[in-house]
Amino acid sequence: MSDVIHAGGAPAPVGAYPHARRVGNLLFLSGVGPRMPGGNGIPGNAYDADGRLVGYDIEAQCRQVFANVRSVLEASGARWQDLVDVTVFLTDMQRDFAAYNRVYAEHFTDAQPCRTTLGITALPTPIAIELKCIAVLPDGA
Repeated sequence: MSDVIHAGGAPAPVGAYPHARRVGNLLFLSGVGPRMPGGNGIPGNAYDADGRLVGYDIEAQCRQVFANVRSVLEASGARWQDLVDVTVFLTDMQRDFAAYNRVYAEHFTDAQPCRTTLGITALPTPIAIELKCIAVLPDGA
């Protein structure tokens, strides 16, 4: 049996899935991107007059995606330190890895989960980063 979690402080999912599911003491987060809570705005994205994406700020997107992950964790009774595995998807590994890695290191100082970073060609919305996370919930959460 599992519990479905919907985090009010995180952006709404873009599809038919919950923010997370709890199975025993494990918490599985659905893919989390950098959209702003309460809307579909993406920090650091720049668009031309026709609404086409012409540039983005990976650092701004990284900071927002980490804030969104934290919101889902807190809504689930977990903490940042409870993360044990993080899979990161970047749409431009060569351009963005160094900046992403620097911001990642700011957020993961003491408790460092396992991490896999993958370069992919696209994500379903105009974002440059998405995280898939697993946490172990503390006793009583």
